[in-house]
Amino acid sequence: MYARRRHAYFAMMGTCIGLFVLAWGVVRIWSVPAAVGMCLFAMVIPPVAAMVANRRGPEDRWWDDPSGDPKSDEWWDELDGKKRH
Repeated sequence: MYARRRHAYFAMMGTCIGLFVLAWGVVRIWSVPAAVGMCLFAMVIPPVAAMVANRRGPEDRWWDDPSGDPKSDEWWDELDGKKRH
C-alpha cells in the first residue's frame, strides 16, 4: 500500500511541476489568464498530494505497534485499557 501512495504522490507532484512549466513556458504566449488559472490549479495539488501520501490505510498500524520495550508496552497497554495475554 505504501508504494501505491508514494507513486500517487510523485505523479501528482510531477503533474504540478508540469503545469507550472507548461503554463509559463507555453500557454502564457497565447493567454496569460489561462496560464494564471493553470498555476492556481497547480497550487492546490501539493496539499492534496501530501494528504494522499500520509493517509492511513485500514491495514496500516502505527499507534498500537509494540515498541519492543516490554515495560513501555505494558505501561501503554495499561493506559489504553488493554490486557496483555
